Formats: sequence, C-alpha cells, structure tokens
Amino acid sequence: MSLLRQALTGRPELALDMARTHWAPGLVGPAGGLTVEGAEAIDWNRPYLVVANHESLLDICVLFMAAPVPLRFLLKQEMCRVPFLCSYARATGMLFISREDRRAGPLLRRQIAGLLGAGQSLCLFPEGTRSRDGRMGEFKSGSFQAAIDAGVEVLPIALHGTGKVLPPTGFFRTCRGPMRATVGTPIPVEGRIGATGRQAVAREAQDAVAAMLGRR
Repeated sequence: MSLLRQALTGRPELALDMARTHWAPGLVGPAGGLTVEGAEAIDWNRPYLVVANHESLLDICVLFMAAPVPLRFLLKQEMCRVPFLCSYARATGMLFISREDRRAGPLLRRQIAGLLGAGQSLCLFPEGTRSRDGRMGEFKSGSFQAAIDAGVEVLPIALHGTGKVLPPTGFFRTCRGPMRATVGTPIPVEGRIGATGRQAVAREAQDAVAAMLGRR
C-alpha cells in the first residue's frame, strides 16, 4: 500500500515514479523483460500527449517504464470498479473516460488540455480499446484536439510483443516473451485548426506507430 499512501499524502509525482521503477518492472520483468528504443532522443523536460497501440493490460506497465518521467493515463471509467487502482489513479491525477456518455467529451478534452498545459504528460490509447487480433485500429481524433489546444506535441510510441505475452482474451494467461517499446519523433501541432487539423494529427500519429511496428 506504500504507493497509495505516497499519492494520498500529496506526493503524486513520487508515487508515479515508484510505479515506473518498482511495480511496473516487477510485472514486466518476469513476463519477459522490456527493451526501450528511441527514448534518449526525446526532450523529457517538455510535456507530451503520448499515444500508443493497445494490445494488452501490460501496455500501461510498459509505457510507465518507457517514459523516464511521471506519466499519467486516460483510463476507462470501468477501472473505477477496482478499489485500489481507482484510488491510486485519482490521487495521482489520472483522468477517466466514459464511453457511454458522449456529452462528456468536451469536458474531458478541457481536462486533458489543462493537464498538458500544466506541464504534465498524459498517455492514451487512440484506438479506444485493446486489439483482439493484433491488428491496429484507427486512431480516433477527438482527444488530439486537447494537444492542439494546449500547444503540446504528440509523442507516438509503438509497443511490440505485449499482446503475445498477455493477450486480451483469457484471464491472465501469460506466455513469457520479449517486449519492446519504440519511441518515435514528436509530432508538432502548431497551425492545426478544427476537425481537419486534429484528424491530420491523428493520421500522422497512426502512421508513425504503424511504421514503427513494420505495418506500412
């Protein structure tokens, strides 16, 4: 419970750092280990909207380790049903999305833009859900508007092997194997206007992830 205590005593950055250095490696290591590529080329003093493909519950752990800075996530509202996880996520400033309430979209984008504008990085999965067959789905463009509003670059990361190690089907049936996170080049958002602008950014991010996965 130390992570939760740290978060609830007003030290969310430390709690997130402990997640990156302790519990995420504790899960990823026994599952096969992780190689991170390209992170050294990124200026981590700047905030980013981090986007990645999504194949496994291990993706969050892998992304915690791939980014050498405190990283927050946009989580599904259903995660609030998990007592410890919900408390920890809320205390560390993570955000939740309700896929059933379409009216929540504008408020959520303002919340994301506010977090990014405050200098904090946020990660989300633009496909909206985990891939069931390994094929990457289309990146939904709505959340990219928050990066445009905040003037924060989008950072694409490609996750390799997580779906094979812990697939979305079955209940925690792991198959030990190597995993890799490839950090791409930040995508600028200056001059992107309206729906056309955010759709263009979403396409660029999707193309970047697909290229790093070798699927172009």
